[in-house]
Amino acid sequence: MKLARMMYGNQARWGELDGDTLHLTGGMGGPRTGEQVPLDRAALLAPAEPSKIVCVGRNYLDHIRELGNDSGDLPKEPGIFLKGPNALAEPGGTVQRPDWTQNFHFEGELALVIGTQARHLTPDSALSHVAGYTCGLDLTARDLQKTDLQWFRAKAADRFCPLGPWLETELDPRDLRVQTRVNGETRQDGRTSQMIFPVMDILVYLTRFVTLEPGDVVLTGTPEGVGPLNSGDVVEVEVQGVGVLSTPIG
Repeated sequence: MKLARMMYGNQARWGELDGDTLHLTGGMGGPRTGEQVPLDRAALLAPAEPSKIVCVGRNYLDHIRELGNDSGDLPKEPGIFLKGPNALAEPGGTVQRPDWTQNFHFEGELALVIGTQARHLTPDSALSHVAGYTCGLDLTARDLQKTDLQWFRAKAADRFCPLGPWLETELDPRDLRVQTRVNGETRQDGRTSQMIFPVMDILVYLTRFVTLEPGDVVLTGTPEGVGPLNSGDVVEVEVQGVGVLSTPIG
């Protein structure tokens, strides 16, 4: 099942996608209300209403190598950083290239949205707390990543987290192809089976320290191939079984 979030009657509403029709629901995964919207007329929003966006860095060995961070042992635990809800951007929405960075990068990845409150998860229970999976674009001011104390400007600026186009609820995250294209050219092509810390391990680790609330987003890391973006570029992130998130750079 695909769950989408959209503007409808000046309100943000959720719906279930059935073919080319969105059936509106009472909240994320709620019952259908009887209202319908053609998909091609729906103004899609990021499919999440998070209190926080938790991100995992350096979760693919080849990505660690390409950034020159492979001089020591592999990470013993996930490297975590945060984005705020201000970072969300809708599928298809333009993100302006900031004038305060000289090295604006794309990082495509698998994202997930929490469905039920999660604390002290176990490997057996972790995935049952996921509402669905989607495509995420972790936009990064790479030059400021080296100077920020906690990557605040580098990772958490406005609209630095496009998400979408919808949530896929029936998906096994263990071995999915994750691709990023810039202007139609494939720049990243990896599989979630290459993660150092799989999705289940990430959720178990995170919920030792923080409670994940319904609507929270978790970004799971990016494969190798990251690179710069310029005004006029179009970034596409495709996750197998989900769809394609398209983001024009203004």
